[in-house]
Amino acid sequence: MPITRLLAALPLFVLTGCFSLSRSAPAVQHYVLSGARTPIAAASPATSGLSIGIRRLELAPYLATPSVVVRRGEHVIETSAFHRWGEDLGEGINHTVAAHLANSAPVKHVNIAPWAARTQHDYLVQLHVARFEGITDSAATTAAANVVTSWDIIRPLDGALLVRGSTDYRAGRFQIGDYSALVGELNSALAKVANDLQACFARFRADSLPPPSCP
Repeated sequence: MPITRLLAALPLFVLTGCFSLSRSAPAVQHYVLSGARTPIAAASPATSGLSIGIRRLELAPYLATPSVVVRRGEHVIETSAFHRWGEDLGEGINHTVAAHLANSAPVKHVNIAPWAARTQHDYLVQLHVARFEGITDSAATTAAANVVTSWDIIRPLDGALLVRGSTDYRAGRFQIGDYSALVGELNSALAKVANDLQACFARFRADSLPPPSCP
């Protein structure tokens, strides 16, 4: 074969090989948290209780990725190109916590930032998410979920920190690679965060004084 014909055929061979590889790649799976699309309860004059505003949360930098994160051992972070969040993770976490918190005594309704300029709240909540991932040791075949979140309850009038608490959730036992099970456990962790917030609000006195602490 003349050298010019050989060179002309070479790009076609390369493209054909790449096309074959892409066809055999697994499909990308996208996940959302269960409360992310749940409408938050609107204010009702007939309902007594607190109005809560949830600020944009603070997410650990290594979690700012579209991929679902799995930690292997203490120091290795693994991400998968084929298992990704189908939404902004910070927004999904806030919506899920708000959906669990809304309409639970003593909460009347919940807003998520950004809200209208004249919106008034009894208290603001700031979430700080340090861990939100699957965990396993280097030799394991099963995994669990780990969510570590601290949260601040803030007075809207002057931004004063009234009380700080935290939620450390580690639970679940499922096969490594079962991302659906992992996301289910992460949802359960956010329900626990909402329950801890609700329990703290329930300890506020009638004169709005906060408890000394919320463990």
